Amino acid sequence: MAWLLNILGFLGGLIGMEAVAWATHRYLMHGIGWTWHRSHHEPRRGWFELNDLFAFVFAGVAIALFAMGVATNLRPVWWAGAGATAYGVIYSLFHDGLVHQRWPLPLKPRGRYLEGLVQAHRLHHAADERDGAVSFGFLIPANVPRLAAEFRAKRARRVRG
Repeated sequence: MAWLLNILGFLGGLIGMEAVAWATHRYLMHGIGWTWHRSHHEPRRGWFELNDLFAFVFAGVAIALFAMGVATNLRPVWWAGAGATAYGVIYSLFHDGLVHQRWPLPLKPRGRYLEGLVQAHRLHHAADERDGAVSFGFLIPANVPRLAAEFRAKRARRVRG
């Protein structure tokens, strides 16, 4: 039975990080953290961008889960840290490798899921300001036609003033 709790801890950490990433992206990165995140919405100058510092923020979540799991001897909490770490690896591969092509990734975005993931993220980057963006999650992309309509509505409101 312990193995089932460990699997649930891992999956909770993995899936939970998408919710944490969405909320952080929507309210921190496009809020008070815009000073760092703006670099991700501008043409890259060099290998690193200031936005990369957020990786340390997210790593802190995983480190805290690992530490709490060890301190309390609750293995599912430790496995939640492993799930959060797995999310970070998956995010880095898909976001930095597939979408932004910061390194060559032999995978091409084919199929409904990968194409939707890339299109949703491109719609996010179509906004050149902090408040006009849509689609703040990543591994669970929203419906692209709905996002496009939301983006057009935001842009129209901005133009009207």
